[in-house]
Amino acid sequence: MNLRGMMRNVLLCLLATGALAACQTLPEAPDVPDTPVNNAQRDVPEDELLDVGILVFDPGPISDDDREIGVNEDVRNAEARYMAIHLRDTVQQTGHWGAVRVVPSQTEAAEVIVTGRIDRSDGESLALKIDAYDASGTRWFSRTYEKRVPQSEYVSSKDGDVFQDVYNRIANDLYKEKSALSQEDIEQIRRIARLRFARSLAPEAFGEYLKLEEGSYQIERLPARDDPMMDRVLRIREREYLMVDVINGYYDNLYAEMESPYFDWRRLSLEEAAALREVKRKSTSRYLLGSALIIGAIAVEVLGGDTNTGTLRDVMVIGGAASVKSGMDMGAQKRIHKDAIRELGESFQAEVAPMVVDIEGQTAELTGSAEEQFLKWRELLREIYRTETGLPVPNIQTDGESTPVQQLPEPAAEDGPEPPGKGGDAAIDAGIT
Repeated sequence: MNLRGMMRNVLLCLLATGALAACQTLPEAPDVPDTPVNNAQRDVPEDELLDVGILVFDPGPISDDDREIGVNEDVRNAEARYMAIHLRDTVQQTGHWGAVRVVPSQTEAAEVIVTGRIDRSDGESLALKIDAYDASGTRWFSRTYEKRVPQSEYVSSKDGDVFQDVYNRIANDLYKEKSALSQEDIEQIRRIARLRFARSLAPEAFGEYLKLEEGSYQIERLPARDDPMMDRVLRIREREYLMVDVINGYYDNLYAEMESPYFDWRRLSLEEAAALREVKRKSTSRYLLGSALIIGAIAVEVLGGDTNTGTLRDVMVIGGAASVKSGMDMGAQKRIHKDAIRELGESFQAEVAPMVVDIEGQTAELTGSAEEQFLKWRELLREIYRTETGLPVPNIQTDGESTPVQQLPEPAAEDGPEPPGKGGDAAIDAGIT
């Protein structure tokens, strides 16, 4: 093949590549109906209920692709709380469970624990890594739930979450695992949860009641029904539930304030990401077309020709330069879209105001995020237990005069009703049976 033929083939390849890039379209996400959630068809007896603790989700890693569309740490930290709250509401509304709470960090008080990690969340797709296990340490499942939605979903979904299908599937899988348990299994999980909480408060007194074998807890022996130390433990556990309920009130406020702007943020992020991809596609095609024209002009110059070919060469150079410049302008437009997405993401913050709690004459200021306040509260509970059992405990004072003291209600008396929202513990004050 001569030089002229080779140059012609190169030019044709570049032109074809540019044309293909210009015509390329992105596929729409398939319109798949949501999975219906499995709601209880009857009132579940209290002795069949288990309490669920959903840990605030792990924000997960933020990839370069995430940052490209404006996802940052502020967005993910807010999402980690928001998604845990939304899953709590979905699970609670099924009617299959006792109390379902979002817990800021690992707790020994829950009978079923659910953890989650955000692997992907960009408005167009969601991927959550979910692990569930009970108090005995038995893992129920470890799965990744994914869904991708089209832009049209944001138009038709005036209320609710466009990724509700993900939460429904998680709730259904939790119920599937619970429905496989016998009544004895459920009671055993409750016993282990109580003993694990007791051991976390007083390992020297309750350390020998449980044995850990291959990741699962086995009961070695049980306290007496009228054991006063166990009675104190169970009352302190009620205080932990009350504190978690207070923190869930903060989470509820965060969810209510975040719901509408978060919906808009995800919708706009999806639109901006789609626009960004379109800009990239057009920019690439214009670069290719411009390069093809310039190379063609060089080919004309190299191969030589008459005046007419010289005019063609000039036109190709000018056209190629204009196309390349257009591609560069597209790059500037791309940066504008990226900045718009980034600004949308930086508006989310999720901190909890300082809180002062008063329990039996002792006050303590809890500061920082909900997670940090919860850890300080857990230590305060241990100090209360030491005080009630006669062990020395440091004085706890508060210097937060401007922060109102929040009185936490006392746990229910032995013959009184259980605290609101607390289920699945019928014999809590009678000891472990």
